[in-house]
Amino acid sequence: MAITLSSLGAAQEVTGSKHLLEVDGTRLLFDCGAFQGKREEADKKNRDFHMDGSGLASVVLTHAHYDHCGLLPVLGKDGYRGNIYATPATRDLAAIIMMDSAKIQARDAEYLRKQAVKQGKVFSWEPLFVERDVTSVVEQFVTLSYRRTLPIAEGVEIAFYDAGHILGSAVALVSIKRKGGPELRVGFTGDLGRKHKAIIRDPEAIPDVDYLIVESTYGDRLHESSEDAAERLASVVNATAERGGKIVIPAFAIERTQEIVYLLHLLADRKRIPELPIFVDSPMATNATSIFQVHPECYDEETNRAFVVHHKNPFGFNSLRYVASVAESKELNALKGPAIIISADGMCEAGRIQHHLIHTVGDPRNTILVVGYMAENTLGRKIADREPEVRIFGDLFHLKAHVEEIHAFSAHADYREIGEYLAPLDKKRLKRIFMVHGEPAAQKALKSYLAGQGFPQVEIVAYGKRYELEP
Repeated sequence: MAITLSSLGAAQEVTGSKHLLEVDGTRLLFDCGAFQGKREEADKKNRDFHMDGSGLASVVLTHAHYDHCGLLPVLGKDGYRGNIYATPATRDLAAIIMMDSAKIQARDAEYLRKQAVKQGKVFSWEPLFVERDVTSVVEQFVTLSYRRTLPIAEGVEIAFYDAGHILGSAVALVSIKRKGGPELRVGFTGDLGRKHKAIIRDPEAIPDVDYLIVESTYGDRLHESSEDAAERLASVVNATAERGGKIVIPAFAIERTQEIVYLLHLLADRKRIPELPIFVDSPMATNATSIFQVHPECYDEETNRAFVVHHKNPFGFNSLRYVASVAESKELNALKGPAIIISADGMCEAGRIQHHLIHTVGDPRNTILVVGYMAENTLGRKIADREPEVRIFGDLFHLKAHVEEIHAFSAHADYREIGEYLAPLDKKRLKRIFMVHGEPAAQKALKSYLAGQGFPQVEIVAYGKRYELEP
């Protein structure tokens, strides 16, 4: 039996996860994510992705982040008509993320077309996919709850275990049946979460495996304790409110926004922060929050005790307002502090957050609160690095606002948490660990750390290289 693994994305980089497992010629794709980063580079990489969709047997989606699901409509355009396996919550979140991307691309195309006409230029840019492509691919989803087993190809089964990363996220366990021999197990962590996160459950242990594909985003860092997140958030809110400033939080619309809203609700209930207006200015975050409300089966016990048992909405309270229209969003630019504005994009590369930053960065009373990973060369990374000037929409702005970071909000496990997750696995059975979804420095550090924890067989996956998995 010939079994190989190769990566078509997120190999020695953090975004664009696409990993191909081939079992005697049967091709199985795990995640089909879009590359995110600098706009021109991201657009080129995403347009360069094409594969014969008709040659795939199945697609498995570990979770709904855009860098894991964003090119599924392109795969459909390339001829894939098979099943896409995911948890119910992942299907619902992926649908709104992909549709939101289609709408943004359509708006961008219309804007660029008008600009080209004004300048007398030929316009040729087209969206990667449109809304009907999303509708088609969503119809291909087949949902599977945690800890249930389902055949996805001849002799191949999958089961999902809670990855504790975002709502519905999963570690995929692949079981390959071999004639006359024991089954071969391959685990894909997708993005691995952390213990004690708000709302969702802790990462769930998986059965022993022969091979494991593991993410490495924070392979060279230790996070603050998740339990300290509320304390740090209260400190930032109180300090900024005393200055009369605004707190602007660039946050991904999925998970991070809901987690911050949840904690602000707890802090307000417990009188830990003053009553001040809180705005969620992201249409996708608003839609995603509605998905969170209909999937309480993914909540942890603390969330159930604090809200569900008492019939309270963890994502809605008196001080909170969800901003829908562009006109309402623009009104926030004239808002005087103290106030909190949570807006997307999480890396500040697009969306309404850029407009809020224009009206925030130059005032020392304000705070920009960084609560997630900022990729290299993004506006978010430049703000997090406290560069004295930042460029937004082509104009330079002096960065005078306070910049605070709370790493406890990270949804990715750090190197110690990855080690703790791997520790129960049978080291005698585990032949090799393949490392993906990380920048080179982080992967090198994590490989060294895991060797010290008794996992010497760690391979940093190279883009396009094919690795044989020995039975």
